[in-house]
Amino acid sequence: MKKHRRLILSLLSLGVILAVSEMMAQDTATKTLVINGKTVDAAVVQVEGRSYVDIEGLVQSLGGSVIFEQNQIALTIPGPPPPVAPQSEPSDESMSKEFQQIAVFTLAEMREWRGAIGSVVTTGMPVAGTWSQDYHDHVEADLMHATLAASTDQDRQALQLLQNEHAQLSDWADKVLGERKAMNAERNINPNSLQNDQDLAKISKCSQFLSAMVVSGAFSDDSSCH
Repeated sequence: MKKHRRLILSLLSLGVILAVSEMMAQDTATKTLVINGKTVDAAVVQVEGRSYVDIEGLVQSLGGSVIFEQNQIALTIPGPPPPVAPQSEPSDESMSKEFQQIAVFTLAEMREWRGAIGSVVTTGMPVAGTWSQDYHDHVEADLMHATLAASTDQDRQALQLLQNEHAQLSDWADKVLGERKAMNAERNINPNSLQNDQDLAKISKCSQFLSAMVVSGAFSDDSSCH
């Protein structure tokens, strides 16, 4: 009889335990943790209305570390990255990058124009077509772009020297090609006449000076450009 009663009590106890376990399982739910809009690889379990998070998973997802000690749990979580400093506007103490790029291209066009005219003189080719005027127009368009790009005081100062170089080159081109068309003896007979051309020497010196000055980004002046 006693054995029978013990069996009944054991079965009742087991039933209570199973019922409690089932109730806890129904109240337990796994959720996804999202921090600042980013899903974190750390399990979140809700038990009886309370949420519990996996500390190790949370810290590792945040790029930190955790140390379990006897009386405490030490978490180390990196702080936010330092703010990126905004780009400053170009200072009036230097040339702007955009102006420098256009100025370098403009100087290259002027050197090409000067070289084409020199070839006419040294080879004795006849002057035909509008190629020289085309060079003139291209350089003028480049200078217009440089004018629009000039945003600092040094840009504007350098632009003035570029315009001076263009004016000197234009006058020299008209003079040389005019002499060629008029069959000037010196220009036609002596192919080395360019070596003694003082105007060309001044233009060449100014071109070299401007190229170095523009690349440096710092304005300076030279008498050859005036």
